[in-house]
Amino acid sequence: MNGASLFVKALEAEGVRVVFGLPGEENLDFVEALRTSSIRLVVTRHEQAAGFMAATWGRLTGHTGVSLSTLGPGATNLVTAAAYAQLGGMPMLMITGQKPIKTSKQGHFQIIDVVDMMRPLTKTTRSLISAENIPARVREAFRIAEEERPGAAHLELPEDIARELSSAEPIPKVQSRRPVADERSIARAIDVLQGAKRPLLMIGAGANRKDTAPMLRAFVERTGIPFFSTQMGKGVIDETNPGWMGTASHSAGDYVHRAIEASDCIVNVGHDVIEKPPFLMQKGRTIIHVDFSSAEVDPVYYPTLEVTGDIANAAWRLAEGVTPQAHWNFSEFDGMRRALYEQLEREGKDERFPIHPARFVAEVRKAMPDDGIVCLDNGMFKLWFARYYRSKKPNTLLLDNALATMGAGLPSAIAAKLVHPGRKVLAVAGDGGFMMNSQELETAVRLKLDLTVVVVRDDGYGMIRWKQSEMGLPDYGMEFGNPDFVKYAESYGAKGHRPTSAAELASTLEHCLSTGGVHLVDLPIDYQANAHLLGDVAEA
Repeated sequence: MNGASLFVKALEAEGVRVVFGLPGEENLDFVEALRTSSIRLVVTRHEQAAGFMAATWGRLTGHTGVSLSTLGPGATNLVTAAAYAQLGGMPMLMITGQKPIKTSKQGHFQIIDVVDMMRPLTKTTRSLISAENIPARVREAFRIAEEERPGAAHLELPEDIARELSSAEPIPKVQSRRPVADERSIARAIDVLQGAKRPLLMIGAGANRKDTAPMLRAFVERTGIPFFSTQMGKGVIDETNPGWMGTASHSAGDYVHRAIEASDCIVNVGHDVIEKPPFLMQKGRTIIHVDFSSAEVDPVYYPTLEVTGDIANAAWRLAEGVTPQAHWNFSEFDGMRRALYEQLEREGKDERFPIHPARFVAEVRKAMPDDGIVCLDNGMFKLWFARYYRSKKPNTLLLDNALATMGAGLPSAIAAKLVHPGRKVLAVAGDGGFMMNSQELETAVRLKLDLTVVVVRDDGYGMIRWKQSEMGLPDYGMEFGNPDFVKYAESYGAKGHRPTSAAELASTLEHCLSTGGVHLVDLPIDYQANAHLLGDVAEA
């Protein structure tokens, strides 16, 4: 078989079901090999969107998502998606085409050094120089992409290598178990926890794995220790659990940060300093770092005790070993929790229109089932969802607090629906971020997906505009025009909706989520309360 067919066979051996991407002259042999394979090719309207989809596939499944582009501009369009996967810890493989490397008839036309370009943005990147080596290179790329901490990988397939004949066979995937933490670190962590007075559990993105969530739930249920999460750790434990203290990384005066200040011991599970951590370090406080790898020392994070190894196993052993103590005192936390819950309830009933962000979040929460997936683009609304949306299951609120790029919301939702076709999926994007990849509405319609997209409209770059105001600068350069989003959606074959009140939004969401096809909701929003969210939201 030729190299392209061998590559596709190697992908099949890895369990790949879908490849997202765009065809090009330099990858046509690969596309032809896909045509006769068990792998589905999902053609997108932009390579960046294909990369976002592949990364989200990896995030939701734990298995490497795959994206495809041609050389030159096709490859450069994957750069943002590579950073999205790399910083977000999502396993993804990018396959890019290239001119023949043994002979060339077109000089340097469209040729750039894609491998070097991808080097700072990936865990591994290389060009294939022999069809015989394809099975080993593919197996190694998948191993590296999925190994903790997961991230992006890249392989370049030149035209002549894609056509080169080979008798090689794919290398079988080998299942391996992660190393577990040593007994002494577990025992020390148990002693420190039981000796603390006000312990607190912090959950980060690294804990948002399939096997970890049940173990952490057991830990909270057996110990009664209150918990909070980072933005990307939301949903690992059901946030309607009475021990939930909120989401970190907002105002320093928020209730959750008051709880952090009151604690004397924090168990930090699966957190990465990429996520803008709250300032945990304080004299007299013990920080127990529980993660797959040792902590990266940073001015804002340098733990006093490390439990390094498989997180699920460590959480299980801690749950088995920690006994609730009579001297534990969570009374300070109780008052903060009640105040937070009352605030969320009160602001979620605001009747204004354009809609108050907290009311919008409340209506989405009511409309979505427990296992429904909300995929957020990046914008001011993301912070409101991070604080107000109470996730009940892991990976049901997909937000990016690592690269925090605009344009990822709709592509991410398309991938989520392909991974979980039986679950409700809703995308939320600001009008700025939506228009960066709005063409993927056609992809969703073409794929006959049942998908709802809410475009939160303020006719400008709302988050930057707020920052501009906070800096005392005049309002300049933040406004833009928008199309008629209802007609825009209809031009792609989707259905458009424009509610005119907060109450009407509820019925609109119910209709969209219960009716087949692609729906777009044009929702004007009132961001006057932004200062409240990022200011001192917790009263003294």
